[in-house]
Amino acid sequence: MLVLKSALLFVLAGLAEISGGYMMWLWLRRHESALFGILGGVVLALYGVIPTFQPAHFGRAYAAYGGVFVVMSLVWGDSVPPYVGEMCASVGPQWAMSQAPFPQVYCLLVSIQGLGSAYTPKASK
Repeated sequence: MLVLKSALLFVLAGLAEISGGYMMWLWLRRHESALFGILGGVVLALYGVIPTFQPAHFGRAYAAYGGVFVVMSLVWGDSVPPYVGEMCASVGPQWAMSQAPFPQVYCLLVSIQGLGSAYTPKASK
């Protein structure tokens, strides 16, 4: 159940980061309403909060999230107009997608299960 919770938090964080950034891009680059900028800022702030609910330690959670973000970015870039198809035409994103997720997911699973962790949290006072 802990792995499912982490996976869901990764997807939520990815959606918040990508959609918030996209709304800011729409506002600043395509001259959409300032409401896009405000909403994008709020969603990006949520992106900063969502990872705090991860059960894993910060460094490992963010390392694993990097692989998830690469995959979600490729899907977003290949699905949202006006650039459908361009992102996956290059070699770089394909290489990143094939290499990034595996070590990060392993580190996350190890840290969630508490195996081999060199990190010891400070005792709270």
